[in-house]
Amino acid sequence: MTIGDHLQELYRLPAYAFPGPDAPTDKLPEPESVAWRIAADVYDADEEWPAAFARFCEAVDTTRVRALIVGAWGEAYDSDSSEVITALLAARDRLPALRALFLGDLVMEECEISWINQTDVTPLLAGFPGLEEFGVRGGSGLGFDALRHERLRRLVVESGGLPARVVRGIGASDLPALVHLDLWLGTPDYGGDSEAADLEPLLSGARLPNLRHLALRNSEMQDAVAAAVAAAPVVARLEVLDLSMGVLTDEGAVALLSGQPLSHLKKLDLHHHYLSQAVEERVRQTLETAGVEVDLDRDDAEEDTEDDGTVWRYVAVGE
Repeated sequence: MTIGDHLQELYRLPAYAFPGPDAPTDKLPEPESVAWRIAADVYDADEEWPAAFARFCEAVDTTRVRALIVGAWGEAYDSDSSEVITALLAARDRLPALRALFLGDLVMEECEISWINQTDVTPLLAGFPGLEEFGVRGGSGLGFDALRHERLRRLVVESGGLPARVVRGIGASDLPALVHLDLWLGTPDYGGDSEAADLEPLLSGARLPNLRHLALRNSEMQDAVAAAVAAAPVVARLEVLDLSMGVLTDEGAVALLSGQPLSHLKKLDLHHHYLSQAVEERVRQTLETAGVEVDLDRDDAEEDTEDDGTVWRYVAVGE
């Protein structure tokens, strides 16, 4: 799997690409009706992202803007998002209605996910206390310090390798309104150096009293994640549990089924997995008969076996 399409919506608003410097801006949609996507052309360095954003601020009544999508800021494999964050923070007084922000909506043709250079995103959350949704793509150089945010309801971090310091920073954060948490843990090959123990503060649920949707996915250590989740206090209050896109084998699935009951869930998502047919059937019989929607689509999960018998399994999104 690769990321081949830009975000289609954010904050339940359709994405709309703010036009380039030579395009007319006299027939733009109402500011609050769309999620504005602002990007610099990867293949044309004539306008950098801060300049595109400055044009946007002049053309649109930013006091009514509710959602922003940050696309390419040039060659993201060569420069991080620091200038983007600086520009956004400088304009925060002009964005009083901003409720959703996604940083790094780049597809594979623009930059592979593990090549996207990010930076510390904590200042964005601190600078926009009214945000209800925040997402970021790319784990290289990403920082996330422990903080308290009163209004954030949805947090998404997509990566081919999520640094342990980010996992720990999120786990140490007080997010009393958070309903939806989605972390792509990735692989050590691309900087994903967290361990199952790093997830414990999240799995305790102590700082996430309203969490209902937990996704810990795209992980090479998916079996260990599943085993940790099996005994996690937070699971009892979840409606959706997502352990998809990773290297989940029979070991992890059996550990999950052997733990606390999951029959209260509305959905269990395990798509892109490496389960045997026997264990797939056990998952179905245990949960579908209890009314849980279960996604067991194998997707593009394929094993490679070398001549010496070594078996290689892969996460859905790596490079």
